[in-house]
Amino acid sequence: MLLISATIGEGHNATARAVEEAARRVWPGCEIRWLDALRTMGRWVPSTFNWIYATNVETTPWLYDFFYDSLWRYRWFANACRRFVGAWCGPLLRREVLAADPDLIVSTYPLGTAGLDWMRRHGELADVPVAAVVSDFAPHPFWVYPEADLHHVMSEASLRAMYRAEPDAVGAVSAPPVRREFRPRDRVSARAELGVPASAFTVLVSCGALGFGAMQRAADAALRADPACRVLVVCGRNERMRRELAERGDPRLVPIGWTDDMPGLLACADVVVTNAGGATALEALACGRTVAMFEPIAGHGRANAELMAEAGLAELCPTEAELTATLRRWASDPAELTEREERALKHSGSADFTEQVAELATLPRHHGLRPLRAQDAFFVHATTPEVTQQTGAILRLAESARSLPQWSEHLVGRVRQRAPDLPMLCRRLVDLPGRRPQWIHDEIAPEDHVSCRQLQPAEVFDEVLTEFFAEPVRTDRPPWELLVLHDPFTGRATVAAKMHHALGDGVAVTSNLIRLLCDERQPDSAPAGRANSSWLRRVPELLRGLTGLALSGGPPNRCWTGKSSPERSFGQVTLPAGQVRAAARDHGVTSTGLLLGLVAEALHRARGARDRDARFRVMVPRTARTGRGGAGMSAPGNHTQSLAVDLPIGPMPTAWRIRAVARKLTELEDTGQPLAAGAAMAAMGLLPARLHRWVVRKVYHRRFFNAIVSVLPGQRRPTHVAGVRLTEVLPVLSLADGVGLAVGAIAWGEHFGFGVTTDPALAPHAEVFTDHLREAFAEMRGRR
Repeated sequence: MLLISATIGEGHNATARAVEEAARRVWPGCEIRWLDALRTMGRWVPSTFNWIYATNVETTPWLYDFFYDSLWRYRWFANACRRFVGAWCGPLLRREVLAADPDLIVSTYPLGTAGLDWMRRHGELADVPVAAVVSDFAPHPFWVYPEADLHHVMSEASLRAMYRAEPDAVGAVSAPPVRREFRPRDRVSARAELGVPASAFTVLVSCGALGFGAMQRAADAALRADPACRVLVVCGRNERMRRELAERGDPRLVPIGWTDDMPGLLACADVVVTNAGGATALEALACGRTVAMFEPIAGHGRANAELMAEAGLAELCPTEAELTATLRRWASDPAELTEREERALKHSGSADFTEQVAELATLPRHHGLRPLRAQDAFFVHATTPEVTQQTGAILRLAESARSLPQWSEHLVGRVRQRAPDLPMLCRRLVDLPGRRPQWIHDEIAPEDHVSCRQLQPAEVFDEVLTEFFAEPVRTDRPPWELLVLHDPFTGRATVAAKMHHALGDGVAVTSNLIRLLCDERQPDSAPAGRANSSWLRRVPELLRGLTGLALSGGPPNRCWTGKSSPERSFGQVTLPAGQVRAAARDHGVTSTGLLLGLVAEALHRARGARDRDARFRVMVPRTARTGRGGAGMSAPGNHTQSLAVDLPIGPMPTAWRIRAVARKLTELEDTGQPLAAGAAMAAMGLLPARLHRWVVRKVYHRRFFNAIVSVLPGQRRPTHVAGVRLTEVLPVLSLADGVGLAVGAIAWGEHFGFGVTTDPALAPHAEVFTDHLREAFAEMRGRR
């Protein structure tokens, strides 16, 4: 077990020691390691944070109150603070946590929990239970995180406050997390051990290890309550306070420095006076003692006191006069004290802390709501009633003897077995008006995601596919669907898949489909590309790219753009991969350059452009996925940058057009435009949700390009589904608002597969374009 605490006072460590003690009872011989979250964050951090804490409480309490109240009042502020601390602590904590390789992690310090939340959101600790023990009675937003599997809080009132701080968190009421030596004991024998008169009304004043706050005023108020009382003041590490109290020479006043016998002191007390509601209050309740909260310290101390009073576990005394009156009443009414002690013992005995620690080892994994990355939220905001943002693929399989029921049984079984291990497929979209879109983990019901259909004699294959892809994917569950279409006449099965574009780009969609369905183990490799270099070195490239984007303006014409309609046409064409690569070598270009050149040729033929300088602007997404240390091929989300390429579509030889397109691609790559486009898309995510949506719909629009063309990396090695070879993969792209054409291409095995999507109200039918592609390639190969 890994315990994450921090030395800022002793409260967090005291709670961690209680967890350790319980764990050793549950698992004798277990290995328990401690991590100090503040030390992990930097050698200078513990002393600095302790100084800031003490200064705020004693010198500038108004500033601490302002910060604390802002956490509750402004959710954006609380989230920003939590994310900042998590991003600071998480990467540093990660090395220590992974080195420890724990079976269970328990945090008793909020910044440590923030670091664990960061690790969870970055894909770590998926199989390790993570719990937080919140020793404050009032769990403020800094305490509570949606990625923790459980938060133990101190009361039902604390649980309500926890859900107010973070509605997506999981919590339960805990027994006081204190060591077993803090238990009810005989008051007379405890007083005899410490030399306190057996009949004296005894008040214990303890304000934590740092010993700050109104301790002298608390002592004075207690002394005025009863002339025969004894006041024990635990000064902790505040030696100056102990000396000042000792110099008074009052025999009724007993100042105590640092002590290890807090159980004995609590046992001999009638009332415990404190000011923060942390470990001291919990230990007092476990011992069955009455608690008074006097002049609570700023921020969490005030909130703890109010919540303890609400729960009936403490009396709130904001002033000296109120404390004196309360103590005087209790001294003269032993029955009320007895009633309060019974209430404290009932609360402490409502659960067994040892059993609660034992249950932490088997906590179910909790997946909290996660805001979408800016690049993924982009496609949520880009969705309109006419233009749904979903991407997909068509997987064509070789002939087989399998019947439709056999295919159905096999694929449903694959989904049930594998989908839970693919994070991209277990996300449901939560998109509330005016709020940032969020993901929530959801269970997969295979029957909801897999449908099967036998092709009937009167049905046209392409029309069935068009019907499937034209229907928006449902978002009341993980937004993806599979259609198994079986042709009994040829014995071939085709799997069509569609997913909300926010789940991932075309690379992620294809990779996850292969991992979900194929028999072979799929390595998470990445395409060759530029290695990630430091951002500092890429600043000049970024500036060049931003300048280029600013000066690029809109497309040269408005061809195939206008007001979108909900109608769609889909077309597919495959080209022999070997011949495509050979043609690329003959022309001295890359395969991507050749395919984009063929798209330009098809555009020329479809438009019949007669102007030699005619241009057609396409947006070309480029994968930003890298290998080591970056986003792998199957990582969820959109990891793309884009180029705005003006394709030459005037009359010219096909070979010239291909070389011109390839040359343009190279020039744009060197301008830094892809980097700038990616940075701009990420920066949009910093905007408020409503403004982000407005900006996205302004930029992802016909004003800036005429079509989308994407060439995706694929694979050459053969793959199989249920022992049947997967022969072709064809991507299916979504359109942008006001844009009539989208073309995707991917190399798979022996073929390059093209998928074409058009809006018939703006562009020709997809089959017209695929016919031009096929003819252009055939003519080019014929002239070779």
